[in-house]
Amino acid sequence: MRTRWLRRGLGVALATTVAFVGRALAHGGSLRAATGSLSIPTWLFLLTGGGVVGASFLLASFVTDRAFIRAVHEWRRVADAPLAVARRATGAVSVVALFGVVAVGFLGPTDPLRNAAILVVWVGWWAGYVATVYLLGNSWPALNPWRALAEWLPSLDRAYPERFGAWPSVVGLLALIWLEVVSPLADEPRLLAGVVVGYSVATLAGAAVYGSDAWFDRVDPVSRVFRYYGRVAPLQRTDDGLELRPPGAALTEPRLVDGRDEIAFVVALLWVTTYDGFVGTPVWADLARGAVGLGVPAVAVYPAGLLIGFAAFLGAYRLASRSARETAETYLTPDAIARRFAPSLLPIAAGYHLAHFLGYFLSLSPALTAAVTSPLSPPLNPVLIVLPGWFGGLAVAFVLVGHLVAVWVAHATAYEVFPGRLQAVRSQYPFVVVMVLYTMSSLWIVSAPDVTPPFV
Repeated sequence: MRTRWLRRGLGVALATTVAFVGRALAHGGSLRAATGSLSIPTWLFLLTGGGVVGASFLLASFVTDRAFIRAVHEWRRVADAPLAVARRATGAVSVVALFGVVAVGFLGPTDPLRNAAILVVWVGWWAGYVATVYLLGNSWPALNPWRALAEWLPSLDRAYPERFGAWPSVVGLLALIWLEVVSPLADEPRLLAGVVVGYSVATLAGAAVYGSDAWFDRVDPVSRVFRYYGRVAPLQRTDDGLELRPPGAALTEPRLVDGRDEIAFVVALLWVTTYDGFVGTPVWADLARGAVGLGVPAVAVYPAGLLIGFAAFLGAYRLASRSARETAETYLTPDAIARRFAPSLLPIAAGYHLAHFLGYFLSLSPALTAAVTSPLSPPLNPVLIVLPGWFGGLAVAFVLVGHLVAVWVAHATAYEVFPGRLQAVRSQYPFVVVMVLYTMSSLWIVSAPDVTPPFV
């Protein structure tokens, strides 16, 4: 059974590779904003990336043991930090920044490269700040302006319906990404300001009904994204202060993901990061035009692609969890296995996000600085940084590093879950196959030439 499953997985991987045979252009800049290119055969590019992930699994399996893994994950340093005082101060500052973004969005220049609201939200916050969360630590609880406002306002403190779980945050994350892809939020400051106002009203209303703790811990998709990304980082906030640990060590803790709803959110976070890049590839453009040619309404193409891709990613992960039960020969249920291994997907999402947005952030950082320092009268010709051609190689490296950390986290988790060495190793076979496929799809998106998405 194990051999047959592995043959199927390798066959799928090979088929995926052959489907995209051609010439790969590993671009510089952000994910596909080319400032240079390296021409290599696509099949070799993808197989090399997948091989690196597979080889890292073999290396970890042969040269590590339970004592070594425990020593790595138990290493930590704790430092006292006045977090409560800092949180109150940063909360007030973030509220002022939120009102500033809305005001400049409505009143500032319409040019997106000169409008501080556009640049702060997309360059400073979504590209730059998000990267600090998984590279350093989760500071969002101290910087969340909506939570600060909610804590200043009265609340009904009604009980949150337990049957809803984290599903509203899954729906919210998919909806936000769909809105970001199909609407000109990155180009029209007035529209962006209106969306921020709408999101603020909905968030504060929910917090007023259920209380800020229940809303931001269970429902708010943005807070959940930062909470999960923050577990990848080496700095963790504890009752004793700030704790320094190896990157990804916090992902092996039990009950970090607790239920099918939270598994779905982790997979959704991985998928939406991939989807954001996929819709700019020629393959998506051909699929979208083909669907419209078959009679699918253009307005339904993007949400259909979003939901079908999410279902495929979630289905692949659920299949790996069921197969891991067979390869490990364990009495643990597939749901229990899926819950424990789901956090290992988070470094993949983080690595892909960094590959997607680092070049974007660096290129536009001078324009961001100029717009913030003079929001109502920024320079007419904002300065942009042209990245060197070799920068595209960093995007590939970030994708691979994220997957390598994911393999290590899955390896460490397996040794915590299963008592036997061979059982722990065998449990990872299906997940490694899935990670190889994720790696190859991510590298293919990185290598694909950029095209303008149709129908948006």
